[in-house]
Amino acid sequence: MTSALEARVLEPLELAIDVTDEAALGMPARTTATVHLPPAGALSDPPVVCFAFPGGGYSRRYYTLDLRGGTGHSGTGQAGWHAARGWIFAACDSLGFGDATAPDGDVLTYENIARGNQATVAAVMARLESGTLADGYPPVTGATTVGVGQSMGGCFTIVLQGQHRVFDGVAALGFSGIHTVVPSRPGAPAAAWPWLLRGSDLASPAILNQAALAAAAGPTLAGQDSLDAAAGTGEHPFAWAFHWDTEPADIVTLDMAASAETYEGPLPAWRSPSTPACGIYMVAPGTVATEAASITVPVLIAVGERDVVPNPWLEPAAFKSSTDISLFVCPRMAHMHNFADTRQELWARIHSWGTGVAAMRAARGGTGTAS
Repeated sequence: MTSALEARVLEPLELAIDVTDEAALGMPARTTATVHLPPAGALSDPPVVCFAFPGGGYSRRYYTLDLRGGTGHSGTGQAGWHAARGWIFAACDSLGFGDATAPDGDVLTYENIARGNQATVAAVMARLESGTLADGYPPVTGATTVGVGQSMGGCFTIVLQGQHRVFDGVAALGFSGIHTVVPSRPGAPAAAWPWLLRGSDLASPAILNQAALAAAAGPTLAGQDSLDAAAGTGEHPFAWAFHWDTEPADIVTLDMAASAETYEGPLPAWRSPSTPACGIYMVAPGTVATEAASITVPVLIAVGERDVVPNPWLEPAAFKSSTDISLFVCPRMAHMHNFADTRQELWARIHSWGTGVAAMRAARGGTGTAS
């Protein structure tokens, strides 16, 4: 049954944004975004525009995943939840994700993905501010912008903010600014990942932990082939870390099965047919240390009780230039937050944090622009 709040959301807008010039890939390039709007009269005051980026293997529709009936993608999920409470919420596919351009080979980098995302935010904000985003929707000016990224999306959000200073606040969800580590089920040998020197050629990368890889008791995971091979010998190596025990078994099974390169049939809506190869840099210690340390706006670090952030209470140290850092550990939640029964607790914390960022910015006269 649709609640009164959920009814206060307009039809989402689907956007394709040309980022050819910004990405400079030597080919046409676009990103995609789904924008959820509250009715103009229900817009938060001060207004908040949230840009959300999904993790590796997932699309922007991760943010519209709706599990109320246990049937997967059937509603507006997190995006609609925030929009029903007054936020404008843009779920975005970065280059290499979902319906965005996904070039062959290893041409995508942290840097050109960030430039594409910068252009995405700029395009959406220009249309909001000019009143041209949706027919009849008035201009939205003076909005506070927050960037939210889950897993690999958190990595790219930190890079975007550190390099381009786009948002008034950023939230890293299930990503470590220190070292992202995918845990194994207790009792199983830990999986090992190569630590690649960021920027080294992916065709012949500089791997800095060769001795540890050689000594590892668990599987060595370095890409899709190795993940599929490990999954073929038993439980998928991500299953325990990604999904809490009380989640719908059919959805968990489908989500893990759809991660395989050999998966046949239509992908679930929340899944992406591609993931940027540069994401392999993400599991090396300190992969975004410089960008994280340079962020000065408020930061929210939010993780599940079982996640890929080994010690959440150490994470604020990564954001050395921010004087406003919040931490939230959501109970009964694994790494793929929006599948968890407790997902609305996380959404509520994100919402209260972003609303607080907007209120503080307004109290300072609206001068707290992204820096």
